[in-house]
Amino acid sequence: MQLDPATLSWEAAYKYLNGAILPRPIAFVSTVDEAGNTNLAPFSFFTAVAANPLTICFSVMRRGTDGEKKDTLVNIEHTKEFVVNIVSESFANQMNATAAEFPHGVSEFAESGLTPAPSTVVKAPRVKESLVNFECKLTEIVHIGEGKGAGSLVIGQVVQVHVDDEIHFDGKIDTAKLQPIGRLAGADYVRVTDTFEMVRKK
Repeated sequence: MQLDPATLSWEAAYKYLNGAILPRPIAFVSTVDEAGNTNLAPFSFFTAVAANPLTICFSVMRRGTDGEKKDTLVNIEHTKEFVVNIVSESFANQMNATAAEFPHGVSEFAESGLTPAPSTVVKAPRVKESLVNFECKLTEIVHIGEGKGAGSLVIGQVVQVHVDDEIHFDGKIDTAKLQPIGRLAGADYVRVTDTFEMVRKK
């Protein structure tokens, strides 16, 4: 089968992305708006960019209901900062609860029962339940397309890293103790438990 993306609706094209690019880590992004209202939302188009300077990125798609920008993107455009919190299985249900479309100004922290914790450099709070938090200053936003199905790639420089002492060892993170989850297609998620080793050839 061959598919020409130009002939697909954005909904159909999205299913091919979700069904083939996996597993996907989850950027659980916390922000504040200019009035100080907190926002929290998960995004599974997420990866690292560089180690020097330490940089990560995630993509925010437009709302599927009306094609408008999501609060996370609007907040970052205004404040130029955000926090990416890593999701562990222990609070997966609360993370999922924040994916609902709440009215502007409603805090997903309050709706999900998750705990805001002060950040060190940025104004946006961290998720206390998260074992790894990346405080970020905005580097660049790249907008792709317009309306429903469009997206914006948010690139941020990490200005502070928080790692729980229980998962930190020898300058590394213990994956088994972190218990991160990843996104698959539809309602399916994955645990990082069935692994195998392959030494990279030099």
